[in-house]
Amino acid sequence: MEETGGDPPTSAVLLDHCHFSQVIFNNVEKFYVPGGDVTCYYTLTEHLTPRRKDWIGIFRVGWKTTREYYTFMWVTLPVDPNNISTKQQEVQFKAYYLPKDDEYYQFCYVDQDGLVRGASIPFQFRSENEEDILVVTTQGEVEEIEQNNNELRKENQELRDSCVSLQKQNSDLQAELQKKQEELETLKSINKKLEQKVEEQKDIWETERLQLKEQNQKLSSENEKLGVRVDHLQAQLSTQEKEMEKLVQEALDKTEQLECLKKENAQLFLSLMEQRKHQQKLEKTVEELKQQEAIATKKEQELTDENFDLSKRLSENKMICTVLQREKERLEGENDLLKKDNFRLMSYMGLDFDSLPFQVPTSDQGGAGQNPGLVFGNPYFGIQESSAPSLRTIKKCPTCKSNLADDVFDHISQQQPMETLSLDCPICDKSFSANEKQIFEDHVFCHTL
Repeated sequence: MEETGGDPPTSAVLLDHCHFSQVIFNNVEKFYVPGGDVTCYYTLTEHLTPRRKDWIGIFRVGWKTTREYYTFMWVTLPVDPNNISTKQQEVQFKAYYLPKDDEYYQFCYVDQDGLVRGASIPFQFRSENEEDILVVTTQGEVEEIEQNNNELRKENQELRDSCVSLQKQNSDLQAELQKKQEELETLKSINKKLEQKVEEQKDIWETERLQLKEQNQKLSSENEKLGVRVDHLQAQLSTQEKEMEKLVQEALDKTEQLECLKKENAQLFLSLMEQRKHQQKLEKTVEELKQQEAIATKKEQELTDENFDLSKRLSENKMICTVLQREKERLEGENDLLKKDNFRLMSYMGLDFDSLPFQVPTSDQGGAGQNPGLVFGNPYFGIQESSAPSLRTIKKCPTCKSNLADDVFDHISQQQPMETLSLDCPICDKSFSANEKQIFEDHVFCHTL
């Protein structure tokens, strides 16, 4: 928005109203007609010397820092700054860079340090016939304008208070600077006196050296030895002075190291105390963990023993189950053989095997000697012994406990070998007869205990 290249120097520092009177703006209109160029007239006072990077900007009213400019123009340096006529200056703003709204603006002179040196009265960019329209306002607008004015007055008062505070701070800094300058002058004076003393001492040393040289020239033979000794002593003195300075510096360094070591020792002591407390807590925690570990170990051992017992019992039960399964398979095979023999015998006796119920009773119960295992009753019940002598007397099979006739039982007993009527223990291989089945079961059960 500016006529020339480059940005102007600005500052983020808040306003300093004490310098606003160094540049006075003249013939500032209340409003400027939009679309036309605007010429800004201003006067430089004796308190300001213009510089090459000074500029005049157009700011919206209410700005806080010089970075909030809308547009700007570089100032023209006067040919003769001391001439009164050259104090009157002007710059022209082109219409293209001017604001297009009806807000209030003002001219501000900013130096190359970014500080404001002068500010004009507010003005607007609007046409002439708008002045009458602005005069006719409602009560609400008047109250709003009054409120804005009060806020501006309040803000102005705050800015003044800030200016007074900054002036006071500036005066304090000036006083402190004056004090520092006085101290600097005092130090310079002391330094100058010390330099004079050094020069005087050098002159004295030079005079003494000349005297010694004259004496050396007079007593050349004797003075050669003495001169060598003096040089040697001077070298020793210089060496001793250097060593003394070195020792003093080392002493200072050791003193500083000692202070640092004391501080570190205090910190280490505090850290040691905290570590001891923490160690005590850890020891207590370790003891608790050890107790818990002992309890857990004991419980684990109990569970291990119990698991071992259960595993042993399971293994034994598996062995018993395997033996019983084999015994069951063997008995089923024998049962099939018995069924075949029974069928053959029934056929031999002239009975129809399919017409009879196949269910075999397991015990003799019921009234009148009738078998309850038969669905329709015993068809041979009541027949004379002479007509059915083979069904009169019933005996049980020693293997499956089924009821058989006497001749069938005798035939099966003759057909089966005696070793099929014995029971063998699956664990210790002890044998029991078929009549000792209960004893056999008790014996096998004892192995599981």
